[in-house]
Amino acid sequence: MKTKTLLRIVFLLLLAVLATEALRAQTPSQAAILRPPAGSRVALVEFADLECPDCARAATLLDEASKTYRIPLVIYDFPLPQHPWAFDASVYAHYFRSKSTPKNNLEMKFRLYIYQNQSAITQQNLREYVDKFAKENDAAVPFVVDPQGRLAAAVRAAKDKGIAVQVQHTPTIYVVTAKTTGKPFVEVVNRNDLFSMIDEALAETKSTSKGE
Repeated sequence: MKTKTLLRIVFLLLLAVLATEALRAQTPSQAAILRPPAGSRVALVEFADLECPDCARAATLLDEASKTYRIPLVIYDFPLPQHPWAFDASVYAHYFRSKSTPKNNLEMKFRLYIYQNQSAITQQNLREYVDKFAKENDAAVPFVVDPQGRLAAAVRAAKDKGIAVQVQHTPTIYVVTAKTTGKPFVEVVNRNDLFSMIDEALAETKSTSKGE
């Protein structure tokens, strides 16, 4: 009996050690993903699906917050398997990202355009909406937009980041900071709190930078 009890204790301790090591292995990845771009104290990070109705509802708020506070909005595509055209739309969004400049901001314009027309878009007519957007914005889109599969790979890499931080739904939104102590990021659960959360993050990072 004593031997069995001892073995059970050893087994439980081993499980605890493995769980701790697994957590340690995940933490650097999470910390690296949920960070603002270099040179920014605070940013918004969103994991989004272009076919998700709630993402469409959140999009204008996030765009407004980014412009109001002049902080980056980092969007990671997280197309869900139940949405037939979401992945292809993300590929087009990455194409327009490659053509974006601070002046034209084609990627964000495209995302907002897709959200605005979301209810009318199907897998069959998606390209028609892409071409209409391109024409309205004087942008050229080749017939085969991703011949080498690089854009698709970028979408998959973005989704992998969401999996790494255990995204369960879209949109998943974070206010992230460049803080090196405390909790550098917080998920936005209630969007009514978004602006106050940004205010708090900016105040915290400002005081931290002064202290350093």
